[in-house]
Amino acid sequence: MTYVVSENCIKCKYTDCVEVCPVDCFREGPNFLVIDPDECIDCTLCVAECPAEAIFAEEDLPEDQRHFTGLNAELAKRWKPIVAKKDAPADADKWRGVKDKLRLLVR
Repeated sequence: MTYVVSENCIKCKYTDCVEVCPVDCFREGPNFLVIDPDECIDCTLCVAECPAEAIFAEEDLPEDQRHFTGLNAELAKRWKPIVAKKDAPADADKWRGVKDKLRLLVR
C-alpha cells in the first residue's frame, strides 16, 4: 500500500506534508504535489499534516478519486522531489474543497 495525493491538492498545493516525510517521497508540479509510490514507506505522517485533507491511503481513496493512484505514479516519474516546505499559493484557501479541479491540473 502507498499513500496518494488526491484532487483536493490541485491549486492548493500546501507543502506541510513535505516537512514530515522521512523518505522525501513528494514530487512537485506547478500546482499539485504527488507521492512517489516507489519511495513511500506508508508511515502515515503526511495525512495529518495536509490542510486540504488531500492525502489518503490507496485503499481508502474515495471511489471518484481512484484514478489519482495512477496519476501520482505517472507524475512522480516526471517531477522533481520537494524536500522543504514552501509558502502555499496566495489563493490556496479559496481552492480548498472545490470539486472537479482535475481539468485545472498543470502537468
